[in-house]
Amino acid sequence: MKVEKIGDQLAIVIPQDVAETLGLHEGDSVEVRRSSDPAPMTRDEAIAAMRALARPLPPGYKFDREEANAR
Repeated sequence: MKVEKIGDQLAIVIPQDVAETLGLHEGDSVEVRRSSDPAPMTRDEAIAAMRALARPLPPGYKFDREEANAR
């Protein structure tokens, strides 16, 4: 979203599709709050998250580095 200066005040421009999704209309009041940033992952947590996304390779799959680099 974009912050614009209107007179002596700042305004947040909300895209039309977001306004429709949220059911916002001109004149509605909204509350703006800062959300806390998520805590950064440790190295071990990041590795565990990546492993959870891993999927087994198809049967008979073979990676050939030479073939892959023969472009």
